[in-house]
Amino acid sequence: MPNQILVVGSSNTDMVVKTQKLPAPGETVLGGTFLMNPGGKGANQAVAAARLGGQVTFVAKVGTDIFGQQAVAGFKQEGINTTHILTDNEHPSGVALINVDAAGENCITVAPGSNAHLQASETDEALQTTSPDTLVLLQLEIPLPTVEHVVKKAAERGLRVILNPAPAQQLPTALFQHLFLITPNETEAELFTGIRVTDLPTAKQAAQKLHELGVSNVVITLGSKGAYLSTGTQDELIPTATVKAIDSTAAGDCFNGALTVGLAEGQPLPDAIAFACKAASISVTRMGAQASMPTRDEVGIK
Repeated sequence: MPNQILVVGSSNTDMVVKTQKLPAPGETVLGGTFLMNPGGKGANQAVAAARLGGQVTFVAKVGTDIFGQQAVAGFKQEGINTTHILTDNEHPSGVALINVDAAGENCITVAPGSNAHLQASETDEALQTTSPDTLVLLQLEIPLPTVEHVVKKAAERGLRVILNPAPAQQLPTALFQHLFLITPNETEAELFTGIRVTDLPTAKQAAQKLHELGVSNVVITLGSKGAYLSTGTQDELIPTATVKAIDSTAAGDCFNGALTVGLAEGQPLPDAIAFACKAASISVTRMGAQASMPTRDEVGIK
């Protein structure tokens, strides 16, 4: 089947409170609106890719509770292959507590639950049975040894691996050489390279450091400025649309899911990034994580 995408990652239930401002330590902010939505970086990216036309298989682990049951039912409704979603009988499904202010900025606390117990060996069947042209998309809300295992095994099969290195954490140097593409934001890029990314020249410096670590292609997301692409031989800033953001939750996940769809369809990297920027710019105008992911018709790129 065309456009095959294997997403390996987390599934959470997001409990969101929208307020005028984010609380300071020790402060209680009244007057919020409560929403409960499906989330988790892996799940968000899988849903984003599926809505935009990708043929998605999702590898994850959920609990036996109602949150896990609802999550799997939701994936099936999105047309995602759930064959490799495992049930954890000992740990609850992941939960994220999210505050969002009037400007759309957020702060998030995650209780990973079953996500923290997705073992490396539990990903093997999905990796072994996927087609040779499949793109593999990962994040960092599952155990790092599992991420390392998936990256290495996928590379051994000749599969292109995309890593969205979020939430930010240090990575083994050997991991980078197996990546087709890495998609850090400014903070994550600084963590890996020691270069504070504040503008295009510093983004270029950080990208060069990542190339030196062995990554083939680098996309540094720059929020409202767009995304900076470096292939080692060319670099380009791809702008994004100016919109009124109400919730930036999962905008990065939308970007990564869309980018992977574009690449799976054979789009050149700059075109796939422009497609991803367009999708992400729509997502920030809506509340919620998976609820904010646009469809292909909404993005308007055939």
